[in-house]
Formats: sequence, C-alpha cells, structure tokens
Amino acid sequence: MTTDRREAPHHNKITCYTDYRCRRPECVARYNAYNSPRARAKRAGTWDGLVEAAAVRKHILRLQDDCGVGPTAIAAASGISKQSVIEFINPQPGKNRGRRQRTSAETAAKILAVTPDGLIGLRVNAAGTRRRLQALVAAGWPLKHIAACSELKDASVGDFMRRNVVLLSTATKVARTYDALKDRKPIRHGVDRCQARRARDWAAREKWPTPDYWADRMDVIDDPEFEPLYGVTRRELVAQDANWVMRTTGVDRATAAQRLGVSKAYVEHAFRDHPEYALGTAA
Repeated sequence: MTTDRREAPHHNKITCYTDYRCRRPECVARYNAYNSPRARAKRAGTWDGLVEAAAVRKHILRLQDDCGVGPTAIAAASGISKQSVIEFINPQPGKNRGRRQRTSAETAAKILAVTPDGLIGLRVNAAGTRRRLQALVAAGWPLKHIAACSELKDASVGDFMRRNVVLLSTATKVARTYDALKDRKPIRHGVDRCQARRARDWAAREKWPTPDYWADRMDVIDDPEFEPLYGVTRRELVAQDANWVMRTTGVDRATAAQRLGVSKAYVEHAFRDHPEYALGTAA
C-alpha cells in the first residue's frame, strides 16, 4: 500500500508541518518555535493545555486587514463561535478583563488554519445580509443604489434578500455597504425623493427594521435564531401567542386568554385584527 503525500497549499503556518508532513527547514523551525514552550512545560509538569494567544490574535487581525472579513466570517471558517473570535481581539466589557491571553491548542490550530484562500467560496447564513439590505431599504435606499455602492448587480441584490445562504464575499460586500450608507441621507446622495419614499413604503409594508433599530442589536444582526419584533403591536403578539397556545394544547379562546393574562374579548379583537392567526371557535 502506498501513501500519497499531499503538497501543502502554503508554508506560513504550522499546519504544513502537522497536516502535510512538510519538512522544509524554515517550516520545521516554525513548528519548533511553536512547540518548544509546550514541550518544556510538559516536562516540568506545568502544562495546562493552553497556549499563548498572541499569534492567534495577530492572525485574526491580518485576516481582517487583508481580506476585509469580520469575526463572523472567521468563526464560520474555523468552526468556533463568533464570541470566541471577538475575545481574542477586543476587551470584554463587564467581565473585568481584557483580551484573551491564552487559549487551547485546538482552538489556536483551528483559527491559524484559516487562510485567505480558504475564505474564498465559503458560504455563510444569509440572515445578516438580508437584514442589512432590508434596513437600507427602510432608510430610503433603492436597490439599484445599494447595488451600485456594493458593486453587485441590481437583480442580485434583490435575490440576496430571499436567500438562506450567500457567499462570504457577498456578505462582506453588503456589510461594508451597510456601514457606508446606514448613517447617510439618501436624498443627499443622488436618490430621488420619490424613489426614497417608495423604498421606505415598501419596507414599512414588510415591517423591515431600520438601521436605528439594529444600532443597539449589531451583536445579533447575523444570528438567524434572533427574531426582530419590529413594528409588531401587542395585539399582534397576543394573536400569535393565542394561536400557539390553542394549537399546542387544544384549549379554546377563553382558556388561551386566561393563560396569556388577557381577557377573552382582547383575544377576539386580536384575531379580528390579525385573521391570519385566528383559530378555533369563540366559545
């Protein structure tokens, strides 16, 4: 049986030594520099399984500068959480500590293995892309102006608002465009007043949150599990909740109202205003 030796795609990280068995002198030296402190600590009985985070932090910052990506993309490419990536580069407010100084060897290896080439073609959840585009429309930016700023095709921008996944490169372009346009007034930057009004009216009909809404929620704008309750009235929420209670427990409207802490009449009015949630009899 023969074993093929794969050629390492690069020679600037320890993975060429560990994963591809590269034995170039400079690569061996790089691995030894990484491994020596760990080996000494193991011999001394002081090894706790953690490594210094400086190299990881430097690598993350280099990826951000060279590729224009953020913690979300790096987390997706490395398979670790976004919060873990953030802790390497930003002090953690409320935790009385600065940036992460040590990390597990496994986490370090995963992040150091992320390369610019590896980011090309990476697909990410489209929630953040979709929400940023919707928010810009809510601010009065027509799709064609968003497309021109992001260097994307007009038709593609509309398509991205319906997708579940997008290329990382697309998500990055949209995120940059959002940061560039979110605080600008469209009519001061070449958008006709009628076009801006039509964009805002469209967003209002769809109940798309504005940039002001997301300003305090940027930590969850990319989270597909987060449900923005923008433009949702209390009566609509009661209609939704009553629908869920009745469907899952089989109770009538009066019992559902009691469980929700409102009157039966309130549930009736909620269902009348939002018939898409109406369920069951009035008994």
